[in-house]
Amino acid sequence: MPLDAAKALAAEPHSREIAWTPKDVLLYHLGIGAGRPATDPRELRYTLESRLHVLPSFATVAGAGAPGVIEALSVPGVDVDLARVLHAGQSLRLHRPVPPEGRAAVTSRLTAAYDKGTAALLVLRTDAADADGPLWTEEARVFVRGEGGWSGDPGPTHRPTPPGEPSDAPSDAPTDSSSYRTVELPVREEQALLYRLSGDLNPLHADPAFARAAGFDRPVLHGLCTYGMTLKAVVDTLLDGDVTRVRSYDARFAGVAYPGETLRVRMRRERAGAAAPPGADVPVRVEVTAVERGDAPVLTETVVGCG
Repeated sequence: MPLDAAKALAAEPHSREIAWTPKDVLLYHLGIGAGRPATDPRELRYTLESRLHVLPSFATVAGAGAPGVIEALSVPGVDVDLARVLHAGQSLRLHRPVPPEGRAAVTSRLTAAYDKGTAALLVLRTDAADADGPLWTEEARVFVRGEGGWSGDPGPTHRPTPPGEPSDAPSDAPTDSSSYRTVELPVREEQALLYRLSGDLNPLHADPAFARAAGFDRPVLHGLCTYGMTLKAVVDTLLDGDVTRVRSYDARFAGVAYPGETLRVRMRRERAGAAAPPGADVPVRVEVTAVERGDAPVLTETVVGCG
């Protein structure tokens, strides 16, 4: 069997050193659509090294190493066809703001393998730390079609509340109408080609023949590109452009986006309740859809934890 869940979960953690420079950050920001309009002061904080603010989702590509999807497939016990693989979701927890330049030790290991019947869901955890301590923790959830059915644990089924629906927040943590926003983000035709230069060279995002073999009409946008675009929209729209207010970010990739489409980002910020401890995260709940395909889901179950 190509997937040996027991062997994969027993594998030793993989450690490596990574480094990044402001040039890497600038390239990432351009890859997720920053710089429009090019002279807008709000965009220059993402595109000019002299005033550079690092969007926290840069952590997913820092060091230009293999993205979580590819790294999960490199674990002993995992030998599957890349064309059967989809990025199912991503979570990120920031321990400190990501610096514009740095070096870090990164350790990754498979922490879960769930049996979804017709597919497997793999969870890869990555921890990064520098000389001053922990920087971030991220989890990549990887969906492998055709690799389920071994009678394993099906995994959790909890689904966070999307925007516009009642949440499970306590009654003293309400929302208000001023915290609801909708923005539309155009995806450039060449955006996947630019974003892949930050490290994810999966041909699904560039090669039409490979995309067709994987079941798509044409190359799709990287899920992590949509992930970064969405976080930027939340920071710019609800957090006054302050990247340091982002504490955590979790999203499920419910569908694909294509270059040339328009993404509709709906977001809702909750207010901290009276019973919340000082410094507690305040959630922003988000959903992203593709406008030209009748608001087809792209990101769901998405929450940004803010300070």
